[in-house]
Amino acid sequence: MQQANPDAGDSSTSDSDGKGVWAASVSAVKSKWVEITADRATHEFVGRGEYSYEIAVDKDSFTGTASMQFYDAHEARVGDPQLTLITGKRVTLP
Repeated sequence: MQQANPDAGDSSTSDSDGKGVWAASVSAVKSKWVEITADRATHEFVGRGEYSYEIAVDKDSFTGTASMQFYDAHEARVGDPQLTLITGKRVTLP
């Protein structure tokens, strides 16, 4: 996976680039995504965000957990990890 945000997405930092991977099995998916941020005025490296999730797939739906953690330019954690439960269902036509 690869992604880049437009400058208008965040007025203070640039979520300049993100890359990630995922691994799938018969009924589950694990993923990790790392996004690099830079100061808009100086263009200096500010830090990164790491996002990961693990979901279990059951027919047309999934459930799982996701976590997000930010780090500054010196590898120090910024805040506590943010955890959330995730669910989804396949969109189908009637």
